[in-house]
Amino acid sequence: MLRTIILARSKTRFIPVRLSKAAVCCSSAPRHPFLRQPSSPSSRDSPSSRHSSSSHAPSSSQIRASSASASRKRLVILGTGWASYSVLTNIKKSLYDVLVISPRNHFLFTPLLASTTVGTLEFRSITEPIRNTIFRQPSHFHLASAIGLDAVRKRVQCRSDMQPSNVYEVDYDALLIGVGAVNNTFGVPGVEQHACFLKEIDDARKIRMKLLSNFELASQPYIDAEEARRLMHTVVVGGGPTGVEFGAELYDFVEQDVARLYGNQNQMARVTLVESKQILSSFDARLQAFAERKLRARDRFELVQSSVVDVGPTSVTLKDGRRLPCGLVVWSTGLAPRPFVRDLAVKKNGRGQIMTDHRLEVKDHENVYALGDCAEIEDDPLPCTAQVAERQGRYLADQLNRQAEGRKTVGFRFKSAGMLAYIGGYQALTDLPDVKLKGFPSWLLWRSAYATRLGSWRLRLQVPIDWMKTFFWGRDTSRF
Repeated sequence: MLRTIILARSKTRFIPVRLSKAAVCCSSAPRHPFLRQPSSPSSRDSPSSRHSSSSHAPSSSQIRASSASASRKRLVILGTGWASYSVLTNIKKSLYDVLVISPRNHFLFTPLLASTTVGTLEFRSITEPIRNTIFRQPSHFHLASAIGLDAVRKRVQCRSDMQPSNVYEVDYDALLIGVGAVNNTFGVPGVEQHACFLKEIDDARKIRMKLLSNFELASQPYIDAEEARRLMHTVVVGGGPTGVEFGAELYDFVEQDVARLYGNQNQMARVTLVESKQILSSFDARLQAFAERKLRARDRFELVQSSVVDVGPTSVTLKDGRRLPCGLVVWSTGLAPRPFVRDLAVKKNGRGQIMTDHRLEVKDHENVYALGDCAEIEDDPLPCTAQVAERQGRYLADQLNRQAEGRKTVGFRFKSAGMLAYIGGYQALTDLPDVKLKGFPSWLLWRSAYATRLGSWRLRLQVPIDWMKTFFWGRDTSRF
């Protein structure tokens, strides 16, 4: 196992790391001026080692050849989510050498992720390849995971996702930590083993395959009625926008496509949404009440106010002891820090987020910035939403541009532009500072707003085409 090296700013402090000789000394990773192979402390200190290292290190002419200008600072961006992608697309690359390190080579438009789970949209219609942003050099994007930070020497330790045994270091002048967060299971037994999450394209693909498999299996002649009802019952845990929108998309799929393709079998399909408090709690109370009223009025759609205490392979158990047999569990109940963030020796809040000042700079770490779901501004907590992360990314890119040009910088201030949520049946909620809409007009606004916010013109064309195909010919239920 590899564990991270973290050096605090005040003094050298190691979190133990176990690196194989092959990973440390014999890696075949290409060398360039921003990449260093880690070596053992003893080998670094010996004269022979220094001589040997210098013979293999890139010469100054090589460095100049691979970097167009020695005067440009090196900005290393960790992650390709909303915050990181926003910085990447707004930073002036004439002022910085921009390197991106991420295990994901695309940007994902998460507000429409639920639509891909049932085929309303196709997966590639909401992803934008990171390399389309055009890097100065091909080696400026690393398909790798950050596993450690040496803030004293200004180096990030990485593990290649293509060759996990390959561990190396990347130098930086300024570092942006935008790695996001993972799903919070709250220690509930069975969640990791038996539930599906909904944060990445892989999650949506897994849900789509499971749904189609369950519906096909339920139609087999050797499956009895009780087992068919279990297979076609989906439990959604978490009543936030993600959980509600997935439930809405699944309801549309059952009403519009399962009824058409599977006949009376759609009468066995059910959705149960489990929320311990109140659904869509961040929305206006009147919109909340409207959404709850609409969901409760639907056949075979049940709202349960409780919490889950166990997830098994064929059922979930609620706090009151009630057992819900089901074929699929989708877990969407909150966020937890990634291992990289959890192991960093920096100031954090009670939820494990990195604490920053109002310029998004990590406390006591100059030129290290954190933003998005993995961070929180001291004395100014903000919701973990795509809107906040995207706005922070735009702000930080502007401030870094100003800094490089010698102009004055200012602190970050956030003003919400509002919230949108789809609740199924061509109904949606619009919660803007000055306008509250619900129903069909809100659905039109929901679709229009997201269609214009997609990352590229390619996606702005693909998504409406997918919507049109679904409207006229239904969702694609091919299983592969």
